[in-house]
Parts: sequence; C-alpha cells; structure tokens
Amino acid sequence: MFIIVISFLPLGANAWGFFCHRLINKHAIFMLPPEMVGFYKKHMDYIIQHSVDPDKRSHAVEGEAEKHYIDIDRFGEKPFDVVPRQWKQAVELYTEDTLREHGILPWNIEWMMYRLTDAFKEGDVDKIINASANFGHYIGDCNVPLHTTKYYDGRKPYQKGVHALWESRIPELIAGNFDFFIGRAKYIGKPMDKVWELVELSHNESDSVLNIFDSLLLNYDQSSIYVMEERGTVVSKQFSLVFCKLMEQEMQKMVYRKLVMSIYYVSSFWYTAWVNAGQPDLDKLMTKEVTKEHQKEMDELEYLWKNGKPKGRPNPEDE
Repeated sequence: MFIIVISFLPLGANAWGFFCHRLINKHAIFMLPPEMVGFYKKHMDYIIQHSVDPDKRSHAVEGEAEKHYIDIDRFGEKPFDVVPRQWKQAVELYTEDTLREHGILPWNIEWMMYRLTDAFKEGDVDKIINASANFGHYIGDCNVPLHTTKYYDGRKPYQKGVHALWESRIPELIAGNFDFFIGRAKYIGKPMDKVWELVELSHNESDSVLNIFDSLLLNYDQSSIYVMEERGTVVSKQFSLVFCKLMEQEMQKMVYRKLVMSIYYVSSFWYTAWVNAGQPDLDKLMTKEVTKEHQKEMDELEYLWKNGKPKGRPNPEDE
C-alpha cells in the first residue's frame, strides 16, 4: 500500500541536508596535512556520520536551530556595515534575545573554533572528533545563501521548496558528477574575518537563487518541473532531474562552488584550530577509542532526534 504525499523534501534548520554535510566532512579529511590526516582517517566514520548531529539537535534541543543561520537582512539595507562582529558588542547594540531570534551562525562558529582548539590542547579524543564533526557542519552552513536571509524558503508562497531544492535535491541528484579534488588545507590567520566574509558572500548570492528559481517556475515547461518519486512506501512530488540541472546551470554551478568552498574551509578551520593549539602530536592519541560515556550521549541524541519535533523560525514570505 502506497501513501501519496504532495510535498517536497523536509525543511527545518538543516543546511545542505544530511547527504551534503557527510560529503563535506568526508572530503575535508583528505585535505589535512600528514600530521593530522592519520588521526582523522581513523575516526572518519564518526566524523562523517556525526556531521549531521547539529540538525538532529534542532529537533530536540531548544536554542540549537538559531546556530545554523543568520537572517542578516533583518538588520537593514547594509547589515554588514552595522552589525558588530564581536558578540559582546552585538549584544549591547541589539540584545541577546534579538540576535538569537534572527540567528547567531557566525558567532557560533567562533565558539566552535575555541571548543576544537581546547579539545586539541586537552588531547581528548571524544571532544576532538565531536567538535570536528559539529564544526564542519556549521562552516558548511555559512556557505548556503538561503541561510543568510529571512526569505530562506522564498518570498512568495508559491516559491516554497526552493530551500530544499538548493541544499538537498540538486546535490543529491548531480553531485556524483562534481570534482572535489581541491588541494591542501591552509592556515586562516583571522578566522572570524573569514567567517563573516563567507556569510556576506553567501548573502550576496541569495537574491540570485530566489530570482532564478522564480523565473524558471514561471517560464519553464510546467510538466517538466516535477516528478512523482517513490521512497519506501511513500510517493512524493519532487523536482525533476532535468529541472535541477537547469537550475544549477542558470546559477552558474553555484551549488558545486559552494560545496567546494565548504570542503576547503572545513578542512582549513580544523587545521587552524590544531595549529592554534600548538600542533599537538595526534599520533599519541591513535590508540585511544571513543569512550562508552560519549557513545551513550550520542545514542540519547539519536533517540531525541527520532522522537522530537523540529524547532525553527517561520518564513516571512511576502511580509
């Protein structure tokens, strides 16, 4: 018996979707220098699988969803000129409640940098691999244009679905043809400046995503935009492969470019945290395994994710 569902891929706090977050962390590992790559390869399965933990927590932990985005357009026409980059100054100007309401992605990445650096200093395997997996997720998030705008799922009701199309449907269908041979990670001298640079670059591309999607929806052959797709016992309405390829083509390979940037900067931020920690010898940690206590925490998160409800912000559409 099949259930017919007229819907798109699930929305929420996710950026890139599970498929891409795992892909990003996986490829980022192979960009690390010899002093790091052995340790990361040993824990590769963990770092890949737990790259999606932040999205799982958004279904269970209050205050998690806001770490995945920043609706920077809530702060005026030239937000990057007025929003302080230092958390304390931003709180003084806008209040913490306001910042959390509109998303705290850049500042969360700063906190994650401190967390991973401290984990390297402590030589704590649980903390290193967990922070690395989570850190990779948030860095990937800041390269998603629709995670920098209040119109994260379109400006008009008929545009709903653009979020899932960009971050999940397009890469899931065509990422197999992408080339991810990028090179080596590099040290980032001013990490927070780089984070804000990436967020601003993403935001500057958000209008292109929405405008191209709108144009294609209104002008493309309607019979070719969607397909009915079977997943298990559910048949759902999804964007077609032809439409996904056309969207990516019209965006000048934006999804591919953003995936490459995410992989490069995830690896480079990991490397930067390790250098800032004094370049500890990770070979000394190779015999240590994930503790039972940490595994129990991960099992509890899995349960909460499967039984919780997503917590996120409403899309204003054409407010």
